[in-house]
Order: sequence, then C-alpha cells, then structure tokens
Amino acid sequence: MLELYRSVDRESGGGLLYREVARFAESVYRMLDWSHPAGLTPPLITAVATARQLAGWTALDAGRHDDAHRHFVAGERAALTADNAPLVAMIRYAQVKQLQHLRHNRDALATLQLTHAQLGSQATPAVRALLWGAEAASTAALGDHQTAVNTLGKASDQFERINKEREPAWMGFYDCGELFAQYGRVYRDMARRDRRHASEAVRWGRDSIAALGAANVRSTVLNEAGLCSALFLADEPEQALAVGARVLKQERTMSSKRVLDRVVNLRRDLARHRGIPEVAEFERVITARAAAAA
Repeated sequence: MLELYRSVDRESGGGLLYREVARFAESVYRMLDWSHPAGLTPPLITAVATARQLAGWTALDAGRHDDAHRHFVAGERAALTADNAPLVAMIRYAQVKQLQHLRHNRDALATLQLTHAQLGSQATPAVRALLWGAEAASTAALGDHQTAVNTLGKASDQFERINKEREPAWMGFYDCGELFAQYGRVYRDMARRDRRHASEAVRWGRDSIAALGAANVRSTVLNEAGLCSALFLADEPEQALAVGARVLKQERTMSSKRVLDRVVNLRRDLARHRGIPEVAEFERVITARAAAAA
C-alpha cells in the first residue's frame, strides 16, 4: 500500500493523497494494540514509522505544515523505538526538507548534524549522500558557498559507493537526478550573489531533469522551475520563458503546494528582465496563479 501511495505522490503530488495516507498511517498505528507474536513487534513498529513518514511527506507537499510536523514526530519516535537508525535519518531528512521550504536553514543544519552524529557506522552510502546533499543546500542558502561546494563533493563521493542491493528499500527513489538537483540548487544560490555561476546552475538543472525517472513527475517539475530560475539568472530570458510556460502548464495538473510555491518564487529571479513585455506578462500570470490558490 505504501509503495502504491508513493508512486501516486511522485506523479500527482501530496494534495491528492494526504487525507487518505494520514488515515492509513493512523490505522497502521492502531495495529500495535492487536494481539500478535512478539517477533512481529519490531517490523510492525518500523511499518508505523514508514507510514507516518509518508503521511508527513504528503502533508508537507500539500502545504499542511502542522500536520506534517505531527506525523514526522510520531514517525521519528517509532523509528527510534524500532532502533532503525537509517529510517530515523530518512524521517529527519523529510523534516529538513520542510525546514528548508520554510527557510529555516540553520535549524535544518542542526537537524542534519545531529543525524550524522547518531547514525555513525549504520549510515549507508545512499543515506550519507542524501544528507550531505541536503546540508550543502542549506549551507549555500546561508551564504557559505565554498563549504557548500565541498559538501556536495562529499555527497558525490558517497554516491559513487552506492550498492542498491545493500540500501534500504525506501531509498530506491534516490538517484543521480536527486543528487544533481542539489548541485543545481547550490549553484542557483551562488548565482544570485555572483552571476558567473549561472551557467553552472543551468547545466546542473538540465542534467538533473535528464537523469530523473519518467515516473518522478513532481521532481521533474520542481527541477524545471529551478532551471527556469537559472536561465533568468544567466540572462537567457527567452529560454527561461519557454521552460516557464511548460512549468505553468504542468503545475496546474498537480496537487502540490510545494510546486506552486516554487513557481511563485520564480519572481525573484526574473527581476532583471521585467522590462521585457513577455517577462512582465509571465510575472503577471504567476502572481494571478498565486492569488487564485490563496
């Protein structure tokens, strides 16, 4: 059931699923009260943690941040009870994504540093790469670009060591497209301070989109929005508008508040090109879309 929900979430967004996944997660939690052999308790608690993580993730994607926090806390508690450190790390990664979305990057870094320390030798290469990539994104957002680039290097080094057969099943989503997306995010932040980095932001944006699987629709749209930003930063407004038109069309088919927020944020990177009528119209459409969704 969880895998089915995950596939729909990747294709259509969390808004379509949140209430159903939340009910499912809470029903799994109640199974702990059922009579069952003692040997089933650890995998059942792990199932509770996994269900709560997905409920929190769909709530985050739907923009329901209080509900997301509640599910993440419950999931983390269950994963700790099950003594499943990699699953704890996955839930904290989801918490970090929420903190980053809300621009609480110092809190995100503190959460990641705690997770690194507690994982120790239980961390697999994919989990390490996932956490280093997230850390690089928050570090760049806080303006420490050299450290962010160095941290991306650590993520890439761990990525090269991944053996899919030795990774947790729920890490199956993590591929080079996800890693490249973090590179794109870091270089976009760098380009906002120094436009000489804009071409690298464009390159990583295109590479991430090319590497993402066809079923991962939401991540593709998020990264196309990032590419649109990078193209504006690189003073390529015509290309940016072409990508932006595609993003607007795709956003309307998804039930993802995160995607809408990313689209609205395009306004900060098009500022230099507002004098172009087509760009001004693009901004007007974005602003109207935000108002309609409010």
